[in-house]
Amino acid sequence: MNETELRAKILGVLTGIAPEAAEVDLDPMVGFRDQLDFDSMDFLNFAIGLHEELGVDIPPRDYPRLATLASAVTYLQSRLGE
Repeated sequence: MNETELRAKILGVLTGIAPEAAEVDLDPMVGFRDQLDFDSMDFLNFAIGLHEELGVDIPPRDYPRLATLASAVTYLQSRLGE
C-alpha cells in the first residue's frame, strides 16, 4: 500500500469517528486533538478502527505515534512493512 492509499484509509477511519474531519483541511503535523473535537474515547476508537481497517496490531504504548496524520502514516507504514 502506498502512502496516498494509506493516508486515505486513515482519513476514512478518522471521519468515521469525527465526521467534521472531512470538512477540515487537516494539517498533517498538528495533533488530531488540537484540530478536531477529539477526546480520549475518540482516540481509542481511532486506534481500534485502524486495527480493524488495516489488520495492524497497535499496542497502547504506541498510541502517541498516531497523534498526527504525518506520524500515523509513518508509524503504520513501518508496521505494515513488518
